[in-house]
Amino acid sequence: MRLLFLAVLRPHTGNAVTAQRVRDHLEAAGHVCLLRDAFDFDGPSEVAGLIRAEALEAALALHLYRAGRLLQGHGIPFGVIFGGTDLNEDISQGEKKQVMGKVLEEARFAVAFTESMKAAACLQWPQAEGKIYVQSQGIATAPNASFDWGAFLQRAGISRGAHGVHVFLLICGLRHVKDPLYLVDAFSEWHQEEEPSAYLVIVGPEVDPVFTREVKAKVERAAGVRLLPEMPQEDLHAVIQNCFALVNTSVSEGMSAAILEAMDLEVPVLARNIPGNAAVVQHGVTGLLFSDPQDFVQLAQGLLRDPALRGAMVARGREYVQTRHSWRAERDTYQSLIRTLEQGADRQDPLTRASP
Repeated sequence: MRLLFLAVLRPHTGNAVTAQRVRDHLEAAGHVCLLRDAFDFDGPSEVAGLIRAEALEAALALHLYRAGRLLQGHGIPFGVIFGGTDLNEDISQGEKKQVMGKVLEEARFAVAFTESMKAAACLQWPQAEGKIYVQSQGIATAPNASFDWGAFLQRAGISRGAHGVHVFLLICGLRHVKDPLYLVDAFSEWHQEEEPSAYLVIVGPEVDPVFTREVKAKVERAAGVRLLPEMPQEDLHAVIQNCFALVNTSVSEGMSAAILEAMDLEVPVLARNIPGNAAVVQHGVTGLLFSDPQDFVQLAQGLLRDPALRGAMVARGREYVQTRHSWRAERDTYQSLIRTLEQGADRQDPLTRASP
């Protein structure tokens, strides 16, 4: 089939990486998949023109509101993937919730990354329960083998002291929902007063220009905290591999690919205790969950002082990712679901033919 796939494709963001991976799954099954940025369209009429011009037969959307609303009323079957902010943020806004309900009603299927995301959707739209499938994100990492860690530290303005350097890495787009400033004050104080080898390095694209200025101003005044722009995926995986721990400070998450990538690369995870993170991080087993900045500092200190704990967590984290976030299982699921969009496809549960 010729498929249209709409998603928010800001470079080097989780949504863009997920969309590109799902597109690869669909193209591997022989489909032609036209991946486009939802923000490039002012409304459904522009999408209708694209569908006609490209002779598109079906569609897929990543994010129920931002992308899904553009697929309504075109007469072609489509499926949707919940993005995270649609269920965690947009659902609280009456008009957006109403639009998303109509999108879900028209969609042939919907995919949630976790059982808790499906439960949240079913609470709002119970009539859609039968068409919502749970498929966790499939993870595959490929660090750049020639990446120069020393040059990276130099670019970040970090010098290796007598006791080495411990980089706590926060990967996120600079926008409010990722809350990159959440730990800055507490971390800076810890760096200055107790642990000069510890640095918080924030890496990610400038998504919100106004908020980006606020972040830059704050980081410039914070000892032990650095801010770097986004980088290619292979280099980012190499940075994760070399850092001491991966940090997540988000107010809400669908499913953080960075957390799962860190687990796959055998790097410990310290994540803010929110439902999306707690769905993939088991505290003290596959990672650590913190409830406030002071809690983070205590857990980080413990991790620095207890190599055995660090070793046990990364081993269990990698095992978890390999068993629960299989790239192959994800491919099988999407290839099966997309068959329900083919004209004349039987309406049998598609996942009876896959092994998610």
